[in-house]
Amino acid sequence: MRSTFKSLHILNYRIWFIGALISNIGTWMQRTAQDWLVFDHLSAQDAGAMGITMALQLGPQLFLAPVAGLVADRFNRKQLLVLTQSSMALLSAALGALVLSGAAQLWHVYIFALLLGVVSALDAPVRQTFVSELVRDDYLPNAVALNSASFNVARMIGPAVAGLLTVAIGPGWVFLVNTVTFLALLLSLAKIPAASLRQLPRAPAGKGRIREGLRYVRFRPDIVVVLVGVFIVGTLGLNFVLFIAAMVGTEFGLDAGAFGLMNSIMAIGSVAGALLSAGRGRPRMRVIFGAAGAFGLTSGLAALAPDYFWFGVALVPVGLFAITMMTSANGYVQTTTDPVMRGRVMALYMAIFMGGTPIGAPLVGWVANVAGARWSMGVAAASGLIAALNGIVWIVRAKQLRIAFNRRARGLRYFRVVPGSSATGGAAREEDPDDAVDR
Repeated sequence: MRSTFKSLHILNYRIWFIGALISNIGTWMQRTAQDWLVFDHLSAQDAGAMGITMALQLGPQLFLAPVAGLVADRFNRKQLLVLTQSSMALLSAALGALVLSGAAQLWHVYIFALLLGVVSALDAPVRQTFVSELVRDDYLPNAVALNSASFNVARMIGPAVAGLLTVAIGPGWVFLVNTVTFLALLLSLAKIPAASLRQLPRAPAGKGRIREGLRYVRFRPDIVVVLVGVFIVGTLGLNFVLFIAAMVGTEFGLDAGAFGLMNSIMAIGSVAGALLSAGRGRPRMRVIFGAAGAFGLTSGLAALAPDYFWFGVALVPVGLFAITMMTSANGYVQTTTDPVMRGRVMALYMAIFMGGTPIGAPLVGWVANVAGARWSMGVAAASGLIAALNGIVWIVRAKQLRIAFNRRARGLRYFRVVPGSSATGGAAREEDPDDAVDR
């Protein structure tokens, strides 16, 4: 248990963690209220409209990732975070005021979603890489996992609170509450002395720095296969708000309170997955792709849930395996990337992770409208299984491994055929496949 929370013993990280947790709760409150505003107030329960909103908010990740990554590698990350967090607070306040005035229309929400997406695209790689200035490299996987736990504890609390507040006082006030929570993160940044941060190498000025980051990834096939898996699941599998809204509103005929509760229930599994990742140590590829396959299977079970109760039960393992995959993938990419390249590589990671939504969300929304909510979750199930198969095939081929059922471990294990010796008699020796990755 001590190893699970070891990064919290570092003062700077503890200050950051508290501020980020409060801010994340507000962010999830706004997301939930915004999605229900679009789905139930500004459209006739149109999952497609919700998909468009998600696409506009996450689409800038695709186009701004190279620039955002270079900015994160070149400039002061603490100052950048103050700028981006302040901008998002202002956007939240403006949207709240517009909704409370009664003048909000669907296209207004689309515009705010796009603006917030632009700022978030710049913010994401900075937030991801700022953690490496707070802790040592050997603590980084743990800090990344605890960040994920913070994000998902917020997802457990925020949607439930937002669902209740949206029913009681309306979504406009929820947006204003989120504005206040941004102040917590800004205050935490002010409490962290600049002189106490780790001084990491920065990308020098000059042309070709963006291409340099892309070349780095190109010659790291292990990172490429992880990014492919993240893209498949992130594009088609992680549209949770859309799936849950369609199942709760269309399939089960319930309201915003039930919608928020389902988001929180799934976050229970997400928090568990993040904490398990925090205590696991070095991120491993077999965990990434094993979790992807388990996510596909549990999403399929959720799609078959006969009622609201069993749907909630099924969402717990869905959240657990989704976050296990994403936290392990994030930690793997960060810890195996050269520090001077980390911002650009993580920007590419976030672009692939979040930027696939403009493609996937409208498609999944269309499936929900045409074929039904259950089939939209079937798309998520397929994405997890395809990502797992892709990763396993790469591991086996790239590392020249074989797979066999290990009776003692009661599961599949990888092993490599090693040339025989007098000591082994030429027998195949079991080997951890992650130890063979070419760094």
